[in-house]
Amino acid sequence: MFEVSERPIDLNRVVEAARQDDDGAAVTFVGVVRNENRGRTVLYLEYEAYPEMAGAKLREIGGEILSKWGLGHVAIVHRVGRIEVGEASVVIAVGAPHRAVAFEACHYAIDRLKVTVPVWKKEVYADGEVWLGTGN
Repeated sequence: MFEVSERPIDLNRVVEAARQDDDGAAVTFVGVVRNENRGRTVLYLEYEAYPEMAGAKLREIGGEILSKWGLGHVAIVHRVGRIEVGEASVVIAVGAPHRAVAFEACHYAIDRLKVTVPVWKKEVYADGEVWLGTGN
């Protein structure tokens, strides 16, 4: 499962897409909109993406995880549109026989996503707004 979605992310659905019966670990990363960034009060975020390219880049990350760790049980969903404080903007799940490799692969996935996936966010503050590109 590698998706860009306008709907709220169902954490259980993402985990179940990555977890298989031969896995002893299912590690998740949930990126959540926080109420403060850079000393400013955040009201909400707006994400935009080039969906076809973003989906391809998410699948590419899954392929990199398969190549580096031999893990094929990966799911990544990134949300677009308006996202309120406390809501998930991205969920990554990695299933693996053991926890250490699952944690490594999940950490790798979010780091790669931040620099390679064409997603842009607008942070809307109480006193203004700013657009940020990939890597923020």
